Amino acid sequence: MSFTMLAVVVAVGLLGPLLALPRGWHIPLVLGELVAGVVLGKTGIGYLDATDGRFTFLADIGFGLVMFVAGTHVPVRDDSLRRAIRPGLLRAVVTGIVATGLAFGLNAIFDTGHVALYAVLMASSSAALILPIVDSLRLGGPAVVQLLPQVAIADAACIVALPLAIDPPHAGRAALGALAVLASGAVVFVLLNWVERSGVRQRVHRVSEDRRLAIELRVSLIVLFALAGLATATHVSIMLAGFVFGLAVAAVGEPRRLARQLFALTEGFLGPVFFVWLGASLDLRELGTRPGFIGLGVALGAGALISHLSGVLSRQPVSIGALSAAQLGVPVAAATVGTALNVLEPGESSALILGALLTIAVSAVAGGIAVRRGLVAESNDKASS
Repeated sequence: MSFTMLAVVVAVGLLGPLLALPRGWHIPLVLGELVAGVVLGKTGIGYLDATDGRFTFLADIGFGLVMFVAGTHVPVRDDSLRRAIRPGLLRAVVTGIVATGLAFGLNAIFDTGHVALYAVLMASSSAALILPIVDSLRLGGPAVVQLLPQVAIADAACIVALPLAIDPPHAGRAALGALAVLASGAVVFVLLNWVERSGVRQRVHRVSEDRRLAIELRVSLIVLFALAGLATATHVSIMLAGFVFGLAVAAVGEPRRLARQLFALTEGFLGPVFFVWLGASLDLRELGTRPGFIGLGVALGAGALISHLSGVLSRQPVSIGALSAAQLGVPVAAATVGTALNVLEPGESSALILGALLTIAVSAVAGGIAVRRGLVAESNDKASS
């Protein structure tokens, strides 16, 4: 990979913000970045080579950062979220049960042998997608409060389960690796909590801000890369390392300055590099040679929606249930890891992304419906009255 190619990657990544500009569309940035990668990669003109080692390494760093930011978006310190854990947990469990049943049906139709993988995909939710939609639309009320733990639990559980589901023959090894990463994340949380409570972080922060040393950013990157190194050594996706570290930081409380720095680094550079790389690695032409996988992608998207609409059994509004079906991180990780391990059939990784894109489209529509149904925060009600 050359500097010229890197400049092209960052430039085409601007398609994400351009598509996301119309606020009424509620299109996530990553959609445009994926499309740009598809056009320049295997599916399109072939300018970008996703097998280039330097390109892949930059994308892996971006992947870890994207999952870290997703973890920090989970509002684990929110008191209302804690009170809503029970109904959220119940809905997440029911969703998982329905998704598992549908996964057996999909495997019977497509005969890929990936029952566990499809169950995890359809049961997953994306906190990184859903929480920004909730914030931008100012959604509120009991149904939305109960949505937050449901999404957080589903996101975390599916991220942990994915390494076990995607490569069942090595599930034992993946389980041990996942436990090692989770245990390390717990240690990181304890250390961060001590640093915060003892006042050490505040003193370091003042010196760092006064002298422009960016100490918090440097330490965060060291911890992230160390956890990513552990994940790689134990044959676990760096997705888990990034997400666990993000949860630890969110539980302690992310400093605003660090949040701004990581936002700039992730959203301005390495995140777009990862999603452009992912789009470039997909070969959508394979869907043309194996049109059955187009049906698989549609079925996965529909299955995710049906699984999450099971919340209506416990009186969850249909629009909120549909919103909870939005997924991206887990399908992206499944496509990335599955391709790297050669456990997916040609075209199957593209089908996974197609299913995720369908859920994103549904969630955008569901968010607008929720607003029209009056599922907004009280402050928004007062402002409009």
